[in-house]
Amino acid sequence: MKLRYAGVCRLCGVALPAREEAVYERITKTVRCVECPAEAAEVLVESETQPSPVGDVSGDSGVAGSSARREYERRKAKDEERLRRKWGKLGGIAVALSDEKQSTKAWGTGAVGEERLGARLDSLASVSIAVLHDRRIPGSKANIDHIAITASGVWVIDAKRYKGRPELKIEGGILRPRVEKVLVGRRDCTKLVDGVLKQIDLVREVVGDIPVTGALCFVEADWPLIGSAFTTRGVHALWPKRLAKLLVEAEGPVDVPVTREALASHFRPA
Repeated sequence: MKLRYAGVCRLCGVALPAREEAVYERITKTVRCVECPAEAAEVLVESETQPSPVGDVSGDSGVAGSSARREYERRKAKDEERLRRKWGKLGGIAVALSDEKQSTKAWGTGAVGEERLGARLDSLASVSIAVLHDRRIPGSKANIDHIAITASGVWVIDAKRYKGRPELKIEGGILRPRVEKVLVGRRDCTKLVDGVLKQIDLVREVVGDIPVTGALCFVEADWPLIGSAFTTRGVHALWPKRLAKLLVEAEGPVDVPVTREALASHFRPA
């Protein structure tokens, strides 16, 4: 179909502009390239060898950004329906001329960030790295964007597509309590660290003594060339390429398939 709105291929992460021909998957409400190189690579691997459950990026591995994408589509449809009711016969024109509400647009922006980071993480899947996407927290409407299982431990990853330069601002010190704030441009993102720490605790309840590390991965942020990535309260703040490097270099005794199965069973796809 020709896309009505711009999107991102869920497999390779390539941006797909509006009116571009693409494959729309109704179940997950995601899009992918008509001839996606990532899909072709998967087909080739399947034809040559039986796929490993660790490297499988389908099924219960989840679809990156799917819940955020569904919420965006729901809000957009609701906004359009309200305009059509208000303007009657001119509803179609009103929809075409109206900008999306900021609260609605934010869900679409977040979905794209999760989809792009998800595609990057999926490309790392191997016998020593497994990835789970968009996992629902039991008893809650909240979800964990990405979970990466490596030989050295588990990573809980929160993807954010914010504009601006991420930085760690430290206040207080000798005479006052030390306070660490995470800023992206002028936006105070300190609460994001609190969210990741809560998710880390939930994952630790499942994996026991296996090390669990948190990461805030800012997609498309204005990272400086020097002194860029930082850590606050044990949570890494970094960009996709830096995160991928840390995951690939991880070494240790963790049984990746067993740990993945335990996490996939407890945190179901959102």
